Amino acid sequence: MARYTGPKTKISRIFGEPILGNGKWLGKNSNPPGQHGAARKRKTLGEYALQLREKQKAKYTYGVLERQFRKTFEEAQRLKGVTGENLIKLLEARLDNTIFRMGLTASRPEARQLVSHKHITVNGEVMNVPSYQCQPGDIIAYKPKSADNSAVTSKNRGKNPKFSWLDWNEAEKKGTFITYPERESVPETIKEQLIVELYSK
Repeated sequence: MARYTGPKTKISRIFGEPILGNGKWLGKNSNPPGQHGAARKRKTLGEYALQLREKQKAKYTYGVLERQFRKTFEEAQRLKGVTGENLIKLLEARLDNTIFRMGLTASRPEARQLVSHKHITVNGEVMNVPSYQCQPGDIIAYKPKSADNSAVTSKNRGKNPKFSWLDWNEAEKKGTFITYPERESVPETIKEQLIVELYSK
């Protein structure tokens, strides 16, 4: 199961925002990474570089590598509607991202691990594929044994009420993927149109 395992703060410093979780170090050092990062000015990027940067930003944000990202983009192209918005909807509908949005973990990598270790069920069946595409009406819950494991549930921080396309019942330890989110409801600052333009070349 391929995933990025390199330094997270370095990636955040490249983009100038905490796209891989905790951004506490950005306040202390927001310079580009590298020995001469403080002395090096950020270059004015050309059109292609901006498009590539936006794609890399989306991939790091959602923890997806190139092959899977391209497959997701091709699926977004096949759907009705605006391709860029469809891409964000499909990325948001990934099981690991859905668990993160429901507040069961503090980060997407933690959500990915929760799924990979078979702590999560979808519609009553154990699901260990982080990239599983949630469908409207899917019931997502802890596996019964995992629901009683404090080591598993201790990361639960509660669902943000802004994410209205999801529902979570803390008493029953289960939630529902109600519908695909509208683009304006997704807080990520990704310029998806640049990604569409990149893949259209």
